[in-house]
This record gives sequence, structure tokens and C-alpha cells, in this order.
Amino acid sequence: MIGDEENKPARQGDEQELDSRSIKIQQKRFYIDVKQNQRGRFIKIAEVVSHDRKSRLLLSMSTAHEFKNHLTQFNDLYVSLGPQNPESAPNDGKFKTVVMTKDNRRYYLDLKENDRGRFLRVSQTVNFASGPRYQIRIPAQGMIEFRDALTELLDQYSTEEDQAPKKELPEGQHFRTENKKFYFDVGQNNFGIFMRISEVKSTYRTSITIPETSWKKFRDIMDDYCNKSELALTKDKDNDENASKENK
Repeated sequence: MIGDEENKPARQGDEQELDSRSIKIQQKRFYIDVKQNQRGRFIKIAEVVSHDRKSRLLLSMSTAHEFKNHLTQFNDLYVSLGPQNPESAPNDGKFKTVVMTKDNRRYYLDLKENDRGRFLRVSQTVNFASGPRYQIRIPAQGMIEFRDALTELLDQYSTEEDQAPKKELPEGQHFRTENKKFYFDVGQNNFGIFMRISEVKSTYRTSITIPETSWKKFRDIMDDYCNKSELALTKDKDNDENASKENK
């Protein structure tokens, strides 16, 4: 059994696999793995179809706890919906959407419906809005089985700190100027809270990360430049007005 490998975890570089669960739902197989690296433990979820790895998601232990709770809520909604009826389906196919923002990732949970049935689509965006998106689809009738397998692993490998409520982080913001966009996103990892500022153009993307302890200093420097710029503009305007008066 995979669980017997706990004392001899498999290594992939600096990453250890501590335990794993395998679940088959309809024609899909899902693997829920507990991994560990220098930063700590985390959950990797892989969706496999026809022996090919289709997609995977990574969740911190605290994120996995929150995801587990959402699975219960989504299942309760699924049960309350009753039999599938095309006439009562939402126009966009979504019955409920939840967004989780954790670390440097954002997760979108959508209970949806299509011709093949109802399912929970879980999408992960790395590096917030400007990063690539990965997703898995869990058939709705398998959400409880999925939750129970995840719960087993969390009960064995997570800590009380993983379950403690995290500080509420502000929503990300962005704006467009000329031919580029700037994204401001706040995240949290083992080193603390940080802000990632990303500049995105059609041909490239670059970003910087500012720890929370440096936000005020960063703000003060920006304020100083803004104030100097405003003074320079005011001075130029006054000079133009004086020159105009002398010409008259």
C-alpha cells in the first residue's frame, strides 16, 4: 500500500513524496499526493485520463484545508439541485463560483453543468492574473469521495497552524497604460506577506516582489518622486506663463 512508504519517501530532487491516495470517478483517475520540500509540506492533485497526465494543481496545506471545506459546501449545493434539467440550467452553466487567493496562486472553483453532467472545475492561476492557468474537473457525484481522501491525508500530515485562519489579504488590482498592463497582487508564503507587481505586454512579462516590511519605504520613495514631478510641472507652467506675459 502506498501509505506503507511513509518511512521511505520517494525522492525527486529535493522533493519527497510522503503519502498518496488514488480515486477513480467515472472514467477519470485522480491522485492526491502529500509532498515535502525545503519550504514545507504541500498537496499535489493530478487528474489522469486514459493513462495520460492531463493536469495538476499544487496547494499549500492551509489552502487544502480551505478547499476541503468548500468541497462540502459545493456537494450540499449539488445534492439540493436535484436531477439535471436543461431548462433550469444557468445561462453560463455555472451554479456557484468561489475564488481562493493563497500564497502566489489564485484558485477558481466553479460548479458547472454541460451535456455530460455536473462537475466541479478547479482552476489554478500561478503568479496571479498574469500567469498561466491549470485546471482539473471533478465529476460532481465524486466530490465527497474526493473530500474524504483529502481529509485523511490532512488529518495525518497537517498541523494546527495549517488549519488556523490566515490574515485576510487585499484583492489584487490592475490598470492599463499605453500598450502595457500593471498587476498588483498580495500573497503570503512561509516567509510572510508580499506584493508582486507585474508588468505585462503582448511580447513579455516581468515582475518584482516587495516584502510587506518594505511597503512603507517603497511608498515613501514613490511619493517623493511624485512630489518632485508635480513641483517640476508647476515650475514649468509658471515659467511658460511668465514668458507669455513678457512677450505681450
